[in-house]
Amino acid sequence: MKLETLVVGPYEVNCFLYYDEQNGDGVIIDPGADDERIAQAVTRAGFKPKAILLTHGHGDHIAAVEAIKNQYDLPLYVGKGEEELLRNPSANVSAMVGHPIVAPDPDVVLNDEQLITIGSITLKVLATPGHSPGGVCYLDERHNRLFCGDTLFWGSIGRTDLPGGSLEVLLESIRSKILTLPDAIVCLPGHGPQTTVGAERVSNPFLTEDFLA
Repeated sequence: MKLETLVVGPYEVNCFLYYDEQNGDGVIIDPGADDERIAQAVTRAGFKPKAILLTHGHGDHIAAVEAIKNQYDLPLYVGKGEEELLRNPSANVSAMVGHPIVAPDPDVVLNDEQLITIGSITLKVLATPGHSPGGVCYLDERHNRLFCGDTLFWGSIGRTDLPGGSLEVLLESIRSKILTLPDAIVCLPGHGPQTTVGAERVSNPFLTEDFLA
């Protein structure tokens, strides 16, 4: 599986192009802005997008969804409980910064532990609310990759002071859904550099036993 990361928009969101070089199937994860640049990268990579996957619905992660969806006629996947964020600029926080953003309604609403197969790509959905009401991570168990959105970062965790956020819920999501994974799993967050489950388990100050207690 080939992975390409595009840092898009003023909030430097990691938009991921994830595709199978053998048969050309691929997905676009969190197209947060810069739809033309995303499309150019898809063309250069030479794969056929099959779906848009969202880790969550905050405005910085969805601004290019409508354009990309329309250009490639793609289904949109999002976690259960996140639908309101797509249609409501107040809920997705974009109204607060003076640039209201909406996205189309999802075609597929995802549940915890659901397996999704898109072409030759199979991902396990992990519900990880806390940063937002219905945020999810996407786990590729075969290739040891976790697309973790704004749930977990290198040395940090997602903010919880936005509508629908909860520090207690976020920490429980991380404890039960991410820290239970093997140390070798590569975590691909919504902002910033990648990390691993093992590295965060031992060095993330928000995930120490004292903090989690």
